Amino acid sequence: QVQVVESGGDVVQPGGSLRLSCAASGSIFSINAMAWYRQAPGKQRELVAGISKVGATMYAESVKGRFTISGDTSKNTIYLQMNGLKPEDMAVYYCNTRARLSEEDPQSDYWGQGTQVTVSS
Repeated sequence: QVQVVESGGDVVQPGGSLRLSCAASGSIFSINAMAWYRQAPGKQRELVAGISKVGATMYAESVKGRFTISGDTSKNTIYLQMNGLKPEDMAVYYCNTRARLSEEDPQSDYWGQGTQVTVSS
């Protein structure tokens, strides 16, 4: 009942920039938070950046100062501006939406299919 779609992944040079977008839709009662995760080959999926219902943000130490999460959970849309990209940033980036479908339902996580970010010279 909830669809999450990411876009914006591409192949870029080291030091380049990229902007990812995520939109959630469907029978959503409320969204508590939305976030970006990434998973590189051979590694665990990790939290990159998140934004709460009230606009509070958090970032992984490795991306602080380079990445910026923005958007509005009330509009079911977030973005991730990535600057100064490094080869270590290469991964599949996933958008996560923590939402409730009704007042009676618990919060659940909904995931997009992911978008590939490749950083290579």
